[in-house]
Amino acid sequence: MEPDLFTAAAEDRQEKDPSSSPLAVRMRPRVLDEVVGQQHLLKPGSPLRRLVEGSGGPAGASSVILWGPPGTGKTTLAYVVSKATNKRFVELSAITAGVKEVRAVIESARRATGGFGKETVLFLDEIHRFSKAQQDSLLPAVENRWVTLIAATTENPYFSIISPLLSRSLLLTLESLTDDDLRDLLRRALTDERGLGGAVTLPEDAEAHLLRIAGGDARRSLTALEAAAGAAIATGEAEITLETLEATVDRAAVKYDRDGDQHYDVASALIKSIRGSDVDAALHYLARMIEAGEDPRFIARRLMISASEDIGLADPTALPTAVAAAQAVAMIGFPEAALTLSHATIALALAPKSNAATLAISAAQDDVRRGLAGPVPAHLRDGHYKGAAKLGHAQGYVYPHDVQGGIAAQQYAPDAVRDRQYYTPTRYGAEARYADVVERVRERLGRSGESAEPS
Repeated sequence: MEPDLFTAAAEDRQEKDPSSSPLAVRMRPRVLDEVVGQQHLLKPGSPLRRLVEGSGGPAGASSVILWGPPGTGKTTLAYVVSKATNKRFVELSAITAGVKEVRAVIESARRATGGFGKETVLFLDEIHRFSKAQQDSLLPAVENRWVTLIAATTENPYFSIISPLLSRSLLLTLESLTDDDLRDLLRRALTDERGLGGAVTLPEDAEAHLLRIAGGDARRSLTALEAAAGAAIATGEAEITLETLEATVDRAAVKYDRDGDQHYDVASALIKSIRGSDVDAALHYLARMIEAGEDPRFIARRLMISASEDIGLADPTALPTAVAAAQAVAMIGFPEAALTLSHATIALALAPKSNAATLAISAAQDDVRRGLAGPVPAHLRDGHYKGAAKLGHAQGYVYPHDVQGGIAAQQYAPDAVRDRQYYTPTRYGAEARYADVVERVRERLGRSGESAEPS
């Protein structure tokens, strides 16, 4: 809705006394050039830049949906648009607004366009909280450009936003801010008159810890900085020490360098603890990685590898569990992703273990590297193209589905590796069943050859 008297009074007070606003609000960029990160969305000619610069006409800026994790700048970009354009700017939150409020904004926008030629930008925060009916109410205004919609969401829009609205808007994906992005923002906040104005300094160790606990979230980093700066100033300190920062944010600094040895050491310890079935040790290392601000996608990738490398067919559900965890992590992010990673880590640590799949592909690759390949047997070659029959391709091939039992006793491997056996299943967990199956199949195929071990 349009700002009421109370909102206007609050904004006037903030302009006269900036210190009354939180640091994250005071440090909001006023122009696009002050925005940190998201440079892929701010290139010349991009929809956001055209919206800010007022490019109109038949190729005017479209409505946009901003999708990204918390603290990546969705509200900030909308704020820049509100300050930089000549358009009416109206903000709604899907938490408090309903169809009635949306229709009132749209009607007001139509009057402003028809009566005064004034275009309206509608910023709708957390649009994923709108029901289908509420989102439907936006369609006429977006389609007819009565308003230019800027909608923000932290949820996957393909699941949370109706297709007609998606098709009428540009979907722009915001990325988590990098440490370099946050470092620039923190240093600006320390020295800028709108921020802390040089009242305190931030030594390197405290800055590193602040970047870790921020987790790519600009708002979180500035909130923690403001709290720590207040504590330092209250005690007459000229700098924010690591101890002051820890005490303020109630979170110990984890000795963990995401670009150094600790990154690999802790990741290695997590996987080896899972391999060793020590669920408690695995959870400890998982917690260290989470608390240090490790990328949850990196952790999820390691778990997917572990599921095949150390568990394999001893528990066929291990890999689907790890893959599902990776997909969930990509959709929800921290802090909730910690629950999903814990779920997967416990499942993998307690699963029966087998490295038979790992040894099998290693042995097969080793043979190929040593030159044990040879031509594909003629009856297995592709016979679908003209002239294949004259070459003898696919001739004599027995279709397994036409044979009782579904196993056709014919040669499949090239001559060079005809009798090689790469897969040696264990008797652990569900893989015991595969051990029985592979024994019967090899007997039926007449393959009682030698086991191949990787060199």
